[in-house]
Amino acid sequence: MAEAINMPKMSDTMTEGVIVSWLKKVGDDIKPGDILAEVETDKATMELENYVKGTLLHIGIPAGGSVPVDALIAIVGAKGEDFSALLNGAAPKAAAPAETKTEVSVPSETAVSAPATVIAVSAEDSRLKASPLAKSVAKEKGIDLNQIAGSGDNGRIVKKDVENFVPANNNNGVAKSATVALPQIVAQESYTEVAVSQMRKAIARRLSESKHTAPHFYLTMSINMDNTIAARKQMNEFSEVKISVNDIIIKAVAASLRKNPNANSSWLGDKIRYNQHINIGVAVAIEDGLIVPVVKFADNKSIAHISAEVKQLAEKAKAKKLQPTEFEGNTFTISNLGMFGIDEFTAIINPPDACILAVGAAKEAVIAENGQVKIAQVMKVTLSCDHRVVDGAVGSAFLATLKDMLENPVKMLV
Repeated sequence: MAEAINMPKMSDTMTEGVIVSWLKKVGDDIKPGDILAEVETDKATMELENYVKGTLLHIGIPAGGSVPVDALIAIVGAKGEDFSALLNGAAPKAAAPAETKTEVSVPSETAVSAPATVIAVSAEDSRLKASPLAKSVAKEKGIDLNQIAGSGDNGRIVKKDVENFVPANNNNGVAKSATVALPQIVAQESYTEVAVSQMRKAIARRLSESKHTAPHFYLTMSINMDNTIAARKQMNEFSEVKISVNDIIIKAVAASLRKNPNANSSWLGDKIRYNQHINIGVAVAIEDGLIVPVVKFADNKSIAHISAEVKQLAEKAKAKKLQPTEFEGNTFTISNLGMFGIDEFTAIINPPDACILAVGAAKEAVIAENGQVKIAQVMKVTLSCDHRVVDGAVGSAFLATLKDMLENPVKMLV
């Protein structure tokens, strides 16, 4: 008997999914465990696993199409079986794949006499068969996927095809001489529109809600990082994994929350939740925006353990392979832009947390210490607090503890 395959709910906040690509086609025999398609959710691109045996009779959603959770996307049954009854009772049709358009406006008469043409390029026409990971690697390396021959099913480009690709050298080594007279430049204004991804929609929705409903206030503190930097150097002489300053900050935040539990909390409308466990969300920038993998029970883990776990989570996040359990359950979040040279910034609270810590770069600064002037590596941190839950005194006490931990890193080990 034919069975309907519906769009599953792959994360706690997922309301719809986009079919990135179908890995099986109509007429293929499939069995439990086969991967039918790749689905983009609001958090990651995930594999859709099959749980029934039979023949793929019908694909209801084209690659690039989006449907709400529980909507019919495919039908599996015996070859030649009539499945019209399932189609008649199917959920509403999916939204058509969004087009990516490049439009060129008509310039003024002084720029060019003839009107410009409006060009619309459909993403469907230029879509390549490539895995999301292959696309990500190609983008990082600056490689045009159109130049690569895929080795996967039906010519699908996979990660190894991109890694093994050697571009042709088209540089003939001939230098062109500069001209004295500058030619007249005829320019046209243009723009590109790209369909919003499920992840970007979720980011926009959650952060807009946070900014407009949670009354934010901000506390900034400067921290002398000399001792932490020195401690990191010593740790890396013995650690099997390379420890970063950010790894030490995560441990220090977890230890500080243990001493200031009121900052490890959530606003639930008619009640406040004070979390007794400490799960630190670590913001990671990826192609589609921002995702926050979670280091759970961070206060109970060594710095080396945290370092290895953060590296694994970041790699999976960039490859869109995170599982829902790996980006859920945060009680406090850290956003570190210091690695990009940012001195200081304010971050929007990541629900359901009551606080988020924005970390800037450690830079040389002149400070006064014990009546003496010296040069030190100073890092600025800004704590964004939900004033419904965390008052100024609570946020200040947390930052004072964090400053003490990072200026005397041995304390976080006691």
